[in-house]
Amino acid sequence: MGSIADMPRFGPVVCAMVTPFHDDGELDVDGAVVLARWLVEHGNDALVLSGTTGESPTLTDGEKVVLWKTVKEAVNVPVLAGTSTADTAHSVKLTEAAVEAGVDGILAVSPYYNRPSQAGIAAHIRALAAAANGLPVLLYDIPVRTGRKVATRTILELANEGTIAGVKDATGNPAATAELIAEAPGSFELYSGNDGDTLPLLSVGAVGVISVESHWAGAVLGEMVEAHLKGDVDRARALNARLIPSHRFQSSEEAPNPLPTKVMLRVLGLPAGPCRPPMDPVPDGLEDVARRVVAELTTAHA
Repeated sequence: MGSIADMPRFGPVVCAMVTPFHDDGELDVDGAVVLARWLVEHGNDALVLSGTTGESPTLTDGEKVVLWKTVKEAVNVPVLAGTSTADTAHSVKLTEAAVEAGVDGILAVSPYYNRPSQAGIAAHIRALAAAANGLPVLLYDIPVRTGRKVATRTILELANEGTIAGVKDATGNPAATAELIAEAPGSFELYSGNDGDTLPLLSVGAVGVISVESHWAGAVLGEMVEAHLKGDVDRARALNARLIPSHRFQSSEEAPNPLPTKVMLRVLGLPAGPCRPPMDPVPDGLEDVARRVVAELTTAHA
């Protein structure tokens, strides 16, 4: 992404949206619409539904389809569906359902828990891409959750054959990411998958971020990306420094993602509800931390 005119297909700031629930744990479809529209109005260029932040392991297939259809009809930005599970056949069926629901792209995490070989990972992604019926597929590489890093050679193979349009990179290795981008085809788009890594990855050629903190900091993230594109390194660094408390807040051992985001949304008066087990309970004092994070970010950005 060499200039502001060369915008990525899904925009530079993509929100990995939570899935709102009612207090009894049922899907809050109306809340999802309210939240999705608010996110679009506050700096997000696209939305990812039923990803990790959307608590996909706890959603039924039917809930996912309702979520995809309803949110897609409610917003005027691209909507990507997380359709990948540890089971390739199940993932293919979900991908077909997402295409029928009218989404704009697929986010495909490499199979988790069962730790397939690189050939097995590639076959899984190819099966989803075939089911996507021409929709762009982003591979999600997050070894801390899947248990298996997708090798650079595997990503390049999938990219060069046109199976994937890009990657959500949550590997935490900017040097390896730089090598991947340098060897990938020109149309390949890499997104940071960790908010704290966004500025380092932009410096080696990432096109943006698929973000958790864009639930409350989308506009600041957008300004940081724009400053970097304009070559205003000092401005980009200053904006990233403002976001550091936000980076720290969004996930921790005591309060893993998406629990802090749902707390933040409740503080902001937006639909969220609880996390479904096993992601609850909320640690004491997390709401106070959320209030400080958003207050400091707002003050610094004023």
